[in-house]
Amino acid sequence: MAIEIPSIPLGDWIEGGLDWLTSEYSIVTRAISRVTQTGIDTLNDGLMWLPEWGLLAIVVALCWWVANLRLGIGAALGLALIWNLGLWEPMIETLTLVVIATLVAVVFALPVGIAAALSERLYRTIMPILDFMQTMPAFVYLIPAIPFFGIGSVSAIFATVIFSMPPAIRFTTLGIRQVPVELIEAADAYGATRSQKLIKVQLPMSLPTVMAGINQTIMLALSMVVIAAMIGADGLGSEVWRAIQRLRPGDGFEAGIAVVILAMLLDRVTQSLRKGRKT
Repeated sequence: MAIEIPSIPLGDWIEGGLDWLTSEYSIVTRAISRVTQTGIDTLNDGLMWLPEWGLLAIVVALCWWVANLRLGIGAALGLALIWNLGLWEPMIETLTLVVIATLVAVVFALPVGIAAALSERLYRTIMPILDFMQTMPAFVYLIPAIPFFGIGSVSAIFATVIFSMPPAIRFTTLGIRQVPVELIEAADAYGATRSQKLIKVQLPMSLPTVMAGINQTIMLALSMVVIAAMIGADGLGSEVWRAIQRLRPGDGFEAGIAVVILAMLLDRVTQSLRKGRKT
């Protein structure tokens, strides 16, 4: 006779916890939603206020300045193609979500990464949490976003921040922990305090690694923003999702190509910032 083992009601516990958080902290979530939506609208309207050719020229000049002329020419060609395909506004909406999500993720990730690098106990505690966050399917992050912030771009920001934060924390921790011991000992010999060692030695030495983490955060944010079109986020992701629903593969590939161009542009710019300007 088979022994029946009672099922653990994990799903019920999670739903109950989400319901409790939604009801108890609705004032907080509504306030966060209003502030976030205001930031999204402000940045999006500011970018849309610029004429297409003006923003294109600014991006090309920025790419030329932080990297080289070749990246500037590539940015001009890529953005001109997006403009020609009629996807300029969705591209701006996607860029807005990526920028805001990345800024929020980095603001939270850097202090946590620094603290984990300086505390072995915190490091051992937070690494399994980061493993859990990175192995969780991206679609799952959309589930708690809806009851907290409803359908739309704010929920997309919430899910994107949670999904894209782990690389920034990991790389920040890694960069600080990889600073040569000799430099730390030299700083100690000169009587540097813990904060002075962090600000004048550890952070400058770990900056390339930290920038690599920010680069990965941007790439994950872009991928998640596209997925978040399923919960009403505007942008290129919604164009892809609309093409799938209407069985229009051509439109889907056009939006996909625009996503690739934007991803390559953001990747090359952040890599150039990490390595330094090339001539």
